[in-house]
Amino acid sequence: MKTDRRTFVKQLGAVTASTAVPHFNIIKSLNDNKIRIATIGMGIQGFSDTNAALRTGMCELVAVADLYDGRLTHAKEVFGNHVVTTRDYREVLERKDVDAVLIVTPDHWHDRISIAALKKGKHVYCEKPMVQHIEEGAAVIAAAKAAGKVMQVGSQRISGAAFKEAKRLVEAGDIGMINFIESTNDRFNPIGAWQYSIPSDASLKTIDWETFLGDAPKRAFDPVRFFRWRNYRDYGTGVAGDLFIHLITGVHFVTGSLGPNRIFSSGQISYWKDGRDVPDVMVATMEYPAMGKLDSFQMVLRVNFANAGSIKNVTRIVGNEGEITFGGNSLTLTKRKLAAAPGYGNGESFGTFSNAQQQEYLAAYDAKYPAETRTPEPVKEVLFDAPKEDDAHKNHFANFFEGILNNTPVVEDPLFGFRAAAPVLACNKSYFEKKVVNWDPKNLKLT
Repeated sequence: MKTDRRTFVKQLGAVTASTAVPHFNIIKSLNDNKIRIATIGMGIQGFSDTNAALRTGMCELVAVADLYDGRLTHAKEVFGNHVVTTRDYREVLERKDVDAVLIVTPDHWHDRISIAALKKGKHVYCEKPMVQHIEEGAAVIAAAKAAGKVMQVGSQRISGAAFKEAKRLVEAGDIGMINFIESTNDRFNPIGAWQYSIPSDASLKTIDWETFLGDAPKRAFDPVRFFRWRNYRDYGTGVAGDLFIHLITGVHFVTGSLGPNRIFSSGQISYWKDGRDVPDVMVATMEYPAMGKLDSFQMVLRVNFANAGSIKNVTRIVGNEGEITFGGNSLTLTKRKLAAAPGYGNGESFGTFSNAQQQEYLAAYDAKYPAETRTPEPVKEVLFDAPKEDDAHKNHFANFFEGILNNTPVVEDPLFGFRAAAPVLACNKSYFEKKVVNWDPKNLKLT
C-alpha cells in the first residue's frame, strides 16, 4: 500500500510540473484583516464548515475544490458565481489570493493535502481525525512546525460553552480527583448510519474516481463508496475516527490529559449489513496513567448505530467528590461527598460480633468519630445552559482566524489533534487485530 502511495505521489508531482496553473497577483486579504479561504471537499461537512467559517464575519470564500461536479455547481448556487471551482485541489493551493484552506475530504486524504497546503504557505483547518493512520501523525506535526502556519483540527464541539464550563469545573477541583469517564454517541436512523443519498448523475463523467482513490486500493467505479466512504476502511476511520474522536477530544480538552496508555476495543456489524467493513457497534476501554495533577482513570466510549432504546448521548466525568454530565449545550454538576465516619450496622459485619465486642467497638467508634463527622454533606446540583447564541462551530473557526490574525495559539493545534486521533485510531487497530494496543501519550508512539 505504501509503495502504491509513493508511486501515486510521484505521478501527482509529474502532473503538477506539466500543468500550467495561473498565479494571481491580488493584494492579500490579511492586509485588511479579512481572511480569504478555500474549501477542499464540498461534501456534507464541507458545506457545514464553510457556512460556519463565514458566520464569523472574519473571512470570505474564494474557491472550492471537489471531485464531483454537482457539488461544484451547488457551491456556486449557495455562495455565488464569483467562487472559483475546480476538481484539482492543487490549483487551490497555487492561488495567491488564498490565505487558508479548509480540508474536508475523506480521511485518507487528510495528511497529504494538509502537508501540501502548509508547504505552499497556507494556514490549514483540517477536519477530524487529523490523519487516517497513526504513523502519519508525525509528518503533519513536523510540516506545521516547519511552515510556521496556523493549523486547527476540526473537532468543533470543544469550542462550545458547555465544554468550557466543564473544563473550568474540573480545574477548580469541584469533583475531586477523576477516576472514571464514560461517553456515548448512539444513533438509530439510516442517515446517522451513513446511508447518504446518491445523485442520479453519479458516473465516471461527473466524478474523478481515480483521484478519489488516491493511495487506497484500486477498484472499479462505485458511487456507493464515493458518497458513503465512511463505511469503508480504505477511505475512512469508522465510528472511532468519526465519533469517538469527538468524545476523546472533549475529554482531553476538559481534563488536560495527554491521552491513554492502553486501549482495547470490541464491536460488530450488528444492523447495517450493507457491504460496509467497519462496525456499527463499538465499545472501547482506555486506561489513562497518572499525569501532572491527574490520578489514573478509566474511560469507556460507545457508539451504537442500532440503538432502538432511549438515546441519551452524554459524557460523564466522575470524581471522588462529584460528577459532571454534559452533552450538547447543557451541563449538570452534581457534588456529593462522603461523611468522614464510615457508619456501622445495616447489612455489614458489626451485627455478627459478640455483645461484648460490639460495646468495645462502639466505644472506640464514638471516640474516633464525633457527631459532626457522621452526616454526609447534602447533595448539590448545579445546572448550566449555554447561551442561546452560543455557536461552537463558529467559535472554533473564530479561534482559528484569530490565531492567523494575531499569531495566538489555537485550541486544537496538530499536536492536540494527534493526541486525540492516535487513541481512536488505536481503537481500530485493536478491533481489527483483536488485541490490546499500548500507546505512549508523551512520546506519541506505539509501544
